[in-house]
Amino acid sequence: MKLRIAWLAILACAVVALAVLFWPRDRQSGEAPASLSTVQLDPVSRGRALVTLGNCEGCHTVRGGRPFAGGRSIPTPFGNFFSPNITQDARFGIGSWSADDFWSALHNGYAPGRKLLYPTFPYTNFTKLSRADADAMFAYLRTVAAVAAPNREHRLKFPFNQRWLLAVWRGLFFTPGVYEPDTRHDAEWNRGAYLVQGVAHCSACHESRNALGAVRSKDNPSGGLVLSWYAPSLTNSKEAGVQTWSETDIVTLLRAGVIVGGEGGHQGFTFGPMAEVVYDSLQHADPADLKAIAVYLKSLPEVPAASKDIRSGVVLANLPLVMSNGQRIYADHCARCHGDQGEGRAVVAPALAGSRVVNMSPSLDAVRIVLYGGYAPGTQLNPRPFGMPPFYPTLSSEQMASVLTYIRGSWGNGAPPILPDDVEASSTGPLW
Repeated sequence: MKLRIAWLAILACAVVALAVLFWPRDRQSGEAPASLSTVQLDPVSRGRALVTLGNCEGCHTVRGGRPFAGGRSIPTPFGNFFSPNITQDARFGIGSWSADDFWSALHNGYAPGRKLLYPTFPYTNFTKLSRADADAMFAYLRTVAAVAAPNREHRLKFPFNQRWLLAVWRGLFFTPGVYEPDTRHDAEWNRGAYLVQGVAHCSACHESRNALGAVRSKDNPSGGLVLSWYAPSLTNSKEAGVQTWSETDIVTLLRAGVIVGGEGGHQGFTFGPMAEVVYDSLQHADPADLKAIAVYLKSLPEVPAASKDIRSGVVLANLPLVMSNGQRIYADHCARCHGDQGEGRAVVAPALAGSRVVNMSPSLDAVRIVLYGGYAPGTQLNPRPFGMPPFYPTLSSEQMASVLTYIRGSWGNGAPPILPDDVEASSTGPLW
């Protein structure tokens, strides 16, 4: 009897969600905030710029594979997704798609035949794109050479492998609609908001999510876990917020992937998945669009982040011994580049004293950098970047925890200690 009631409740929820899903509330029309660039592009060139800014090739290309041929693994708490082939191959790619099909995928999250798409493909962001921009992207993709690469089936846990349940998810968490300009702000701010919220889909990484993978808030990039890394909050100046930075410094970081001592003396290094985004996407973006993004990011309200470290309250009984061991390891392996007092060496290595990454909660990124190394992208503005080697081959989990605890508790840093279990828990997922 109880089982029957439970199934009836699930069915009722599904019916309500489907009713909400198909309720007429979509905003399909509307032009994108115009680019402020002085360079006028034809539709295909504009489409290429949008596809590049959206880093479509990065997700839809397996390492060492043909561009846009799909097959890249995207690990998530629900299982492994594999990006599809979006070349012009008629059988495995999108060669048989129409512009309407492409628009439906970006705007509504449907593949041809009304096949529900998983939101790993960020149509929840791309829905904000104008039809004209979607058509331009499609025009560019039609120039991509066909690759007859079969698509791989996702490897998902039950019940997430039941695609029909996406209808319920969409009814609860997805509202399609083209970006609506905010009349309280000027054209440059709206252009930046359109790019950040839509094309560049920043919240796809920089946003915390609930147990069903939906963002916890709208247009508030508060920090989230992605690809075994922590994408820091864009609304917290102690994480990745740039509210106090100059627009010039923000643009430099986005284009170069690194900045040391800019106009405000700020330090910034991109690493992990973000270094790939800079390398594949942002360094090639139109400077006017990057400036608009900077204007928008500066305007985000400051939102203090609650501690996300499970072990933030842990006090080690043997902390003095751990700090002593960590100091010795630091002197042997780290001080040559980062300085005896964590002051860093310009361009070669970032300062660790006062570092946002070092003090951040969660500590995931600091742990993974020590484990697998820290590599800034090679860009036009920083063509020969220095990199930090991985230490997992030479240091034990206990040694890495000790040196991280020492760094996080020295030179004015005040972050909680790291335990060997934290290091072990961080040693999975893409390495970068």
